[in-house]
Order: sequence, then C-alpha cells, then structure tokens
Amino acid sequence: MKKRSILKKIALAVIVVIVAVYAAANAYLINYAFVRPSDGDGNDRPSKVLVKNQKWLSKQRTYLWEQRAVGTDIKLKAVYLPAETKTNKTIIVAHGYHGSSYNMASYIRMFHNQGYNVLSPDDRASGKSGGRFITFGWKDRLDYCRWIKQVIKKNGNDSRIGLFGVSMGGATVMMVSGEKLPKQVKAIVEDCGYSSVYDELSTQLTDQFGLPKEPILSTAALFASPFIGYNFAKEGSSVAQLRKNKRPIFLIHGDSDDFVPTSMLQKNYDAVRSTKEKWVVKNTRHANAYYTHPKEYARKVGKFFGKYLD
Repeated sequence: MKKRSILKKIALAVIVVIVAVYAAANAYLINYAFVRPSDGDGNDRPSKVLVKNQKWLSKQRTYLWEQRAVGTDIKLKAVYLPAETKTNKTIIVAHGYHGSSYNMASYIRMFHNQGYNVLSPDDRASGKSGGRFITFGWKDRLDYCRWIKQVIKKNGNDSRIGLFGVSMGGATVMMVSGEKLPKQVKAIVEDCGYSSVYDELSTQLTDQFGLPKEPILSTAALFASPFIGYNFAKEGSSVAQLRKNKRPIFLIHGDSDDFVPTSMLQKNYDAVRSTKEKWVVKNTRHANAYYTHPKEYARKVGKFFGKYLD
C-alpha cells in the first residue's frame, strides 16, 4: 500500500509538472504572438529603398487623423497624405505585423506618385496607436470600416476608395472585404496575406519551434481570447470573409514566401466569388514583391486600382 501511495504521488507530481509546462508554453505563445513589442516597430534592418522613402515621407506635409478602436477606448492614429492635385480618390494602406504607417512609406509614395490621397493607419498596439494586444487584423477590420467612414466624411460622398495591405495588412483588408462596406469602396489589393490567423500561427509554431499545432493552438486560443477579443481557432479567417466579398480584388504573393506560405494564396483566391486577379511574383520572399519588382508592381497595382477607381 505504501508503495502504491508513493507511485500515486509521483504520478500526480508528473501530471502537475506537465500541466504547468503546458500552461507556461501557452502563456509564452500568447506573449510572443499578441503582446505589443517594446523594442520598435518591426523594421530592425529596413532596406535602403525603404529608408529613402521614409526620409521622403518625413518631408511631406501630412496630417494626423484619429479615432477610437471599435468597442474600446483605445486611441488610434493614422497618417494622411493628400494628393498634390485635389482628387476624390483615396487608397487606405494597411501595414504588416509589428509594423506601422512608417513602414509603409514605399507604398505611400507609390500611391502618391499615382495621384491618390493616401491614408495609412497604425493598427491597435502598433506605431503611434494605443493598445497592448495585436489582433492580427480581425478586430482591426472593424476599425478600418470606421476609417473608411472618416474618409467619406472628410473627402465627400463622391469619394472613390481602394483598400491595400501587405502581410498582416493584406489579411486585414481581406477581412474587411467581408463586411458591409459603403458603395465608395471600389476595389481591394492584398499582398501576401494569410488565409487565417489560425493557419498562420500553425505555420510559425511548426517552423520556429518545431511543435505540432494541436492541442497547443486550441488551448492558446482560449487563453488569448479575453485579451485579444476573439477566439482565433474559430474566428479570424480571411477565407471566410472573402466568400462574402463583392468587390474586385487583386491578390499578390511571392513564390518563395515561407513566412506566409505561397499555398495560402490559392486558398484565398479560390474563396473569392467576385472579380479577381492574382500574381505569383517570381524569386520573391515574404513582403518583398514591391522591392524585387518595383516598376512592374507599381504598374500592375496602379492599373488595377485605376480600372475601378476611375
């Protein structure tokens, strides 16, 4: 009996240790993925082109727009750069993971050169906006609906609006696409966005940590939901939103993308029931299509928006 009692205690101790380690792993994942970084905006080694365009942006006469994040008291901020010649055409630009409007300087300049007004928000827990937890585009989609309304309010009911995003920003505008949008939103371009938050975290869990996605992600989703405002195992799908999209959309992805695997492009593309185009960019890693093919990128994106915003 004494030996059996000892074995029970050992077994219980092992279970407690396993549970503690598992809980710690989930806590680490949540902190790693969703908590705002304290060491900058995600561009430790920006390219020379981006640095050049950031310097250009800093010299432009921009305006600061503000609003509250939907359902919270978080103050959001955005950079607005009007076109040199007055126009009713505006591109709203969504940044990537750990990014900000500052990181989108190359795209802001590209659209400015094409004659558009540009609005570039800082998402929740990003850039100059408030908030502690990154929501991977899912809660941000509601904030972008509010930014759209602000563009219409300030620039007029005859506004013609395009949505554009890269990486997490690409997923964000795809998620926005499934909402009930004003008629002023005419077209969407996304670059290397993921098919869902769950799919992207699954990829990173395997690639970075060599761990299986389950049961870790399902429990992490439950632990994270009070902080980020949703269960990413059940919500946060670009694919589901794209099925409801009614706007023309252009999907771009590098053929050598292993951060957001290129295979996600096809999942997103297949979900679209509206007018659609896609471009698989050769010899291009994640979020580098503009930088590897700048002239072709500007031409293709400009042609697509020009077709639907004119």
